[in-house]
Amino acid sequence: MVALVIDTNVFVAGLRSAGGASREVLRRSLTGGFEPLFGNALWLEYQDLLGRPVWGDTTTATERLQVLAALAQRGRWVTVYYGWRPNLPDEADNHLIELALAGNAEAIVTHNVRDMRRGELQLGRLRILTPAQCLEEWR
Repeated sequence: MVALVIDTNVFVAGLRSAGGASREVLRRSLTGGFEPLFGNALWLEYQDLLGRPVWGDTTTATERLQVLAALAQRGRWVTVYYGWRPNLPDEADNHLIELALAGNAEAIVTHNVRDMRRGELQLGRLRILTPAQCLEEWR
């Protein structure tokens, strides 16, 4: 199974649209094709988003909560013991790198590819992919 860190922008896009690559990444995570990784910072971001007015009417608040609960059952909780900071221009994104490295993820799936690739550190085989690139890579 492919271990991934799913950025919050992909989570939101997947639940705001009835189709598309972000939705498919979530679907495959729920059906066992991908293993989503969670850490404290990312989990808190997901939960914070549930209460924000960023959602369309494709899903209800209850459905979004159910998807998050289902992802939690399918995913793997990772404890981050080492910080890789400063690395990215946006400090708020560094926790995604730390989670991916601690969980031995294959990739971080995000719509913010350009900024995520601008880190100062070379991170070995860790890939930064859009949802479409992720689906292309692991068909």
